[in-house]
Amino acid sequence: MLDDLRNDASSYYDDDDDFQELSEPAEKPKQFLGMTPFQRFVIALLLLIVTCILSAACLLVTERVALFL
Repeated sequence: MLDDLRNDASSYYDDDDDFQELSEPAEKPKQFLGMTPFQRFVIALLLLIVTCILSAACLLVTERVALFL
């Protein structure tokens, strides 16, 4: 019953040339928003620095910490 499954499936195509084996696409480098890993690292580092500066400024403004004793 299942022995001739491939032969039965090939009868649905006009030509055997039209039927192509599926192959995996070529490996693309993984990119997020079109950036390389190093560019993403720099963006993440800059975001960390900005967050630290803004949080320190917020602590100074609300007087939770003081620069001088």
